[in-house]
Amino acid sequence: MNHNEWQVEQFEEHRKHLQAVAYRMLGSLGEADDAVQESWIRFNRSNTEAVENIGGWLTTIVSRVCLDMLRSRKSRREDLSIVHTPEPVTSREEGSDPEHEGLLATR
Repeated sequence: MNHNEWQVEQFEEHRKHLQAVAYRMLGSLGEADDAVQESWIRFNRSNTEAVENIGGWLTTIVSRVCLDMLRSRKSRREDLSIVHTPEPVTSREEGSDPEHEGLLATR
């Protein structure tokens, strides 16, 4: 397996987690997908040979991308005063998610 195939395999293994982190931070599935895509670009361009925990490293990258996106929102002075309800999550991984169940219970 060459290095590029290894990177693709590692990223795909962590994709659902990265999407969940980005969605929780941004509140939008579209923006979460954009953040994950930007994380892939950064991961693909990086030298990760010394990284011991790829999942943690990827989570850090997607979190930083999301923070950049949130700062960009603020600098553009978007009107965020409207009551924001997060978009519904249409698919879930197996297992219970207390945050998701709490959102459903409030509707």
